[in-house]
Amino acid sequence: MAEIPSPIILQTGKQPQHSIIWLHGLGADGQDFVPIADELDLPVAVRYIFPHAPMRPVTINGGFVMRAWYDIAGQSMDAQQDAAGIRASQLLVEQLIAQEVALGIMPGQIFLAGFSQGGAIALHTAMRQSTPLGGVLALSAYLPLANSAASEALASTRATPVFMAHGRNDPVIPYALGAGSRDVLQEFGYAVEWHEYSMQHSVCEEELRDIETWLTRQLS
Repeated sequence: MAEIPSPIILQTGKQPQHSIIWLHGLGADGQDFVPIADELDLPVAVRYIFPHAPMRPVTINGGFVMRAWYDIAGQSMDAQQDAAGIRASQLLVEQLIAQEVALGIMPGQIFLAGFSQGGAIALHTAMRQSTPLGGVLALSAYLPLANSAASEALASTRATPVFMAHGRNDPVIPYALGAGSRDVLQEFGYAVEWHEYSMQHSVCEEELRDIETWLTRQLS
């Protein structure tokens, strides 16, 4: 596998004590959500990390090589899941978490955020941390490997707040899959704040304001 470029890093002030690792969706790259740093007005300085997914062939796209956190075999996202790819991306994110901790950021002040595939990896990874993170944002996403999550999710992570948002008209990751993942997380004992919008597979202005409000509450 080709070497992955270093993440894009932005700081909104001096000596931030909070980090947000933001994962892009399939076929995009770390640059995709960089504008979010200017869009969100948060009460404290934040260190944003925007990593790039590895380049890999994606089956659903005819084997075309693109940036992807894991392979997708077909239209049904929760069937024939690429467990190896998902777990490999979990390790990549955990390396980023460790780097933030080494810089003096406490795990409880580190947030994982992601769109689509990136949101799926954010959820998957946050549930498996021995020290709970500050929170997780999953936008137009779902919980991958839900069957194994029941036994792999660490009890302490149930204190990790979860923000989930989904478009009611999403043709890529169906609304029902996102809402079903919310239900599974709630059954596991996670406090999920759910938002839905009249949109497709995208991010809207109302959603950004809801993210801002949620993050402000967690950071205050």
